[in-house]
This record gives sequence, structure tokens and C-alpha cells, in this order.
Amino acid sequence: MALIEGKEYPEHLYYDLENQMWYEPLDEGTVRTGFTPIAMDLAGEILVFTPKRIGHRFEAQRSFAIIEGGKWVGAAHAAFSGVVVKANPELERRPGLLNTDPFGAGWMLIVRPEDENWRQGLLTGAAIGPAFSAWIAEGAYKKRAG
Repeated sequence: MALIEGKEYPEHLYYDLENQMWYEPLDEGTVRTGFTPIAMDLAGEILVFTPKRIGHRFEAQRSFAIIEGGKWVGAAHAAFSGVVVKANPELERRPGLLNTDPFGAGWMLIVRPEDENWRQGLLTGAAIGPAFSAWIAEGAYKKRAG
């Protein structure tokens, strides 16, 4: 596990540093996704989770869900193009799971990538620590939060 800002980041996941999203390959070519703990810290307590509908086709760098938090309202942007297969039903009742268990019960969506090379451009768990440190040093998080 990589330790970032006091939070453990699993090494088996893939990370989109720019959008602060994680991706976990599942069986049958699907991928589970969610926000990183840092994204949730910046957003504040999550009050509402609104996913795109099942079957919705999304483009890379476009929204596939909206979250409303105490400090931020915004979109979850996909790192790749695909289709929404399933939304986490628990988040409708308990959106705060995004804050309290972002890598577990707080997952957001299961999607089917359009391209088998969906991992291209994403960071592996082993690379996330150094890349995140550089991202913080650049002040990129301030641009995203502001």
C-alpha cells in the first residue's frame, strides 16, 4: 500500500491523478471506480450522489456521475470512454460512504470500457505515491478545488 496524506492507497488499483479517481479491473471486462480519499477531503462531506443511468455511454474526460458535498459540487470525470453498467445502490441512501470508505463500500460505478487499452495513461498503485507528491508540489490540487 502507498501511504499518501495519511491514507492508504491499494497497489492493485489504477489511478487517474488529474481527476482523483481510482479504477479496479473486475471479471468480464468491467471496471469498478470511485474517488480517491484526497478528492473526498477536498469535496467535504458528501451529501448527494447522482450517477448517470445504466447503459449511458460516456466519453473520456466527460462526466459519468455528479456529487454534492459540503465544500464542492461537481462531476466525476472518466479517464476513458465506456458504458455505465451499475451504480452503487448504497450511495443513494448513504452518500457519506464516499468519504468514510472510498476504496470499499464507497465505490461509485461499474463501467465497461470501450477500449481494451483503458489503462493507458493511468498510474499503477506503486507509482501513485511519487506522482501524488509531485502533483501536490505543483499546486495542481488548488486549481482543481478552486
